[in-house]
Amino acid sequence: MIKLEGNIKKMQAENKAPIQYSMVLSEQIIPVNAHIGSTISLKWGGIIHCVKCGNKTNKSFFQGFCYPCFINAPESSECILKPELCQAHEGISRDMEWSKRHCLSNHYVYLSLTSGVKVGVTRHTQIPTRWIDQGAIKALKIAQTPNRYLAGAIEVTLKNFVSDRTSWQKMLKNDVDQTIDLYPYRETLKENLSQDLKAYILNEETEQLLEYPTTQYPEKIKSINFDKVGEHEGILTGIKGQYIYIDNQYVVNMRKYSGYYFQISFG
Repeated sequence: MIKLEGNIKKMQAENKAPIQYSMVLSEQIIPVNAHIGSTISLKWGGIIHCVKCGNKTNKSFFQGFCYPCFINAPESSECILKPELCQAHEGISRDMEWSKRHCLSNHYVYLSLTSGVKVGVTRHTQIPTRWIDQGAIKALKIAQTPNRYLAGAIEVTLKNFVSDRTSWQKMLKNDVDQTIDLYPYRETLKENLSQDLKAYILNEETEQLLEYPTTQYPEKIKSINFDKVGEHEGILTGIKGQYIYIDNQYVVNMRKYSGYYFQISFG
């Protein structure tokens, strides 16, 4: 039996066939794929440490921040969820040095197939990580911009025609038409952009396929809320996105519990 404890961080993923996942608890990194089919036990004792400052907090904000860091840290800026609101290109930021690395760098606008076709934005260093975290089964880069704001401007236009959200329930049940071709979407969507934004379109990119370590998807999903139940045990039956499947019916969003101090055992 393997036992470990520490503050949860989002799972690491290596893009192989299938994707290779590792759980991260504080400084411990544990490969997880080999434990699929084995018993997993998760227990949370009520302790949360802020993922930014490390201080104890009674409540987690924005997946792991204490309230002061949620209000002040650049990692929880409004433009993280709404890139079109980024002002770093105008010299306005909670932390300009951070923004130089994260906002004033190349960004991609992409199409991905999660619960359906969606449009999204991510920093150039986060591909394919962003797609994996969302549980996409295929994805296609459609534009490249020199900063976050411009990528957000393209996304704002395109989400009038295609969703920018994922139904996590449908994604986890793999309830999606896997034959959908993203190329025609790219060709149609780019015609809706203004001439200045069309300059950033990528026409030569190819679809990237993603395979998850899950052989059987559940027909019904029950999400485990550790703020209410505290602990859960069962058979680890698969992984997709940042979720683990237990007994092919329960799911745990590991990223949601960033900063939570867990005890986890396998075997």
